[in-house]
Amino acid sequence: MDRASSEIQTVLVETAMGKLAGLRKADVLSFRGVPFAQPPVGRRRWRMAEPAAPWIGIRDATRFASVCPQSAIPLEALTGGISTEHSEDCLYLNVWTPACDGTRRPVMVWIHGGGFVIGAGSQAIYSGARLAERDVVVVTINYRLGAFGFLDWSQATASRLPGAGTEGLGDQILALDWVKRNISAFGGDPDNVTIFGESAGGMSVGALLASPIARGLFHKAVAQSGAAHIGFDRERSARVARAMLDALGLDAAQASRLSEAPADAIHKAQHVVLTRARNGNLRKVGPLPFQPVIDDALLSQRPIEAVGAGSAAGIPILAGTTRDEWKLFTAADPRLRLMTAAGLRMRVKSLARDAAPELLDSYPAGSPFDRFNAIMTDKSFTLPAIALLKAQGQCAPVYAYRFDWRSPLLGGIMGACHALELGFVFGTHAQKLASVFFGIGTAAAQLATTMMDCWSAFARTGYPATAATGHWPRYNAESQVMIFGDGEPHLDRVHDAALQRGWHLIPEHKLGP
Repeated sequence: MDRASSEIQTVLVETAMGKLAGLRKADVLSFRGVPFAQPPVGRRRWRMAEPAAPWIGIRDATRFASVCPQSAIPLEALTGGISTEHSEDCLYLNVWTPACDGTRRPVMVWIHGGGFVIGAGSQAIYSGARLAERDVVVVTINYRLGAFGFLDWSQATASRLPGAGTEGLGDQILALDWVKRNISAFGGDPDNVTIFGESAGGMSVGALLASPIARGLFHKAVAQSGAAHIGFDRERSARVARAMLDALGLDAAQASRLSEAPADAIHKAQHVVLTRARNGNLRKVGPLPFQPVIDDALLSQRPIEAVGAGSAAGIPILAGTTRDEWKLFTAADPRLRLMTAAGLRMRVKSLARDAAPELLDSYPAGSPFDRFNAIMTDKSFTLPAIALLKAQGQCAPVYAYRFDWRSPLLGGIMGACHALELGFVFGTHAQKLASVFFGIGTAAAQLATTMMDCWSAFARTGYPATAATGHWPRYNAESQVMIFGDGEPHLDRVHDAALQRGWHLIPEHKLGP
């Protein structure tokens, strides 16, 4: 047997559901494509997921399973890509562990981002192998996306379709329940579970903090570039459902046909609705038309309000953003890079109405392009993160970070943009095409080591500091933020500037995505 083949071995584990055959590579075991729910197809479409059925014999867990139907995006290859097929039968998770033994290791459950319409736990960028080397168990999950998981059909169809708009969130909760019941077989501690997620995954963390159904299934939380300023009321989600019916060429009386419609037809209609929403042609919806709906069961109010009322009392939180979040969405567009002062005023007027002049005056530095990105970064990411930290800081330890490392892509114009920290949190920044986006070299490798150490330390103890960071004060005590970038981690009061700007003139519910 040659060296390459001898490095990977088959391993077995016996769970409460049945036996799994996974892989050992070096000092990490992986189990891929593990079902945590019955396939949400047929009569289960648009219903809360049901637990997976046990199996007899040994189930192959050496390959990733299918992912929820979705469209490819240009940046997908730079953040790991998706190599498996798309299918409604998508409720699977993946586990990386140092050993399937009796050790009770901290468990880290990853919730991927993607605007609630793209992404998967099987993306290469989310490989848990490097994190698992820090003596933790890493789990990545899939959940239903878009119209399959985050659309309240009932209002627009007179209950001809059962979807409540929280099925995707319910999938996440069911995955956490699977972890509670099975993770000890993988050497994990079901009483020390940390959820962490980015973008829509970070917003999902915010929703899980608010959901009474999720209480007790996790014990710490990390919200990366996404917080708790989400949650459609039923009427707002019904507007999206009506737009979906229009795109499908159906009226409410014909809606029951969708229970048997091909998934591809639903996904194509979803793409039409997404395009309309992002172009501003879907009234009072915003750029994230598919997101958790307030349904009085999983979510009784907007997550930020629930957290402020103590829904997650006692759960430590680590939350933060990248410095230049919004540049992921603008840097590749030459028209936006050449934005004029007049164009900036027009965009901010649309955002802030009568408060636009004061808001513009509070962002005086840089070109119109830079000022616009700074404004949108604070609106969509920084201020919601601050609000989550302050709300939870009343009843648990909370810690803040900001990620300042600059992407080398496009000559550095993307700055420290949205999603850039992912390759460093997972230590996957140097993978193939991903390195073009994240960067490589000694400084990049050290940054990845530091962040993985901090995230795993937080999962272990609820305190993210390491020897590299030194003391990391609670945010509600000193409002200091740990800065990760090209150099040693250090503390700064970077949130002070955002809070002193003209956002007090903007209604709080206008913040967020």
